Amino acid sequence: MFIKYYKFVSVLCFGIVFLNILSCKDEQKSSTVKQVKIEFKKEGVLQLKKAVTDSLLASLDIEIADDEYQTQTGLMYRSSMKMNQGMLFIFPNSDFRSFYMKNTEIALDIIYLTEDKTVVSIQKNAKPFDKTSLPSEGPAKYVLEVNAGLSDQWTLDKGDRVEFTVN
Repeated sequence: MFIKYYKFVSVLCFGIVFLNILSCKDEQKSSTVKQVKIEFKKEGVLQLKKAVTDSLLASLDIEIADDEYQTQTGLMYRSSMKMNQGMLFIFPNSDFRSFYMKNTEIALDIIYLTEDKTVVSIQKNAKPFDKTSLPSEGPAKYVLEVNAGLSDQWTLDKGDRVEFTVN
């Protein structure tokens, strides 16, 4: 009787182990990460003007960053931006600002603007993914990011001005 009981328990245990092995078969899990492309959203138009002559240097479509999430994220995770586009950061007050390029794939010129929309300083050719601090040389209420090299192409200097309208 004990041997029959032992065989029954052994077969039962073997069956349970066998079923567990079958049920634990690796399920095919997706290891791909879905990439979301962030599209430019035109929210206004900005014009850059020479201070001395008031001549138009450039006109850009702008995307606005004016809340904490947008100003923290900026142009991060974007692979490109057209030459006639930029991102305008609007802060609630004037203060010394500092930007960096963490998670930013595009080389940029970072243009710091005073409350009256005058260029206070320019950080040229900011390198993608660089975590180095890129500070303003004076208090800024606005910051404009454009593709690297454009500020030189436009001959933009300290003291030049911007005007913008928001949709």
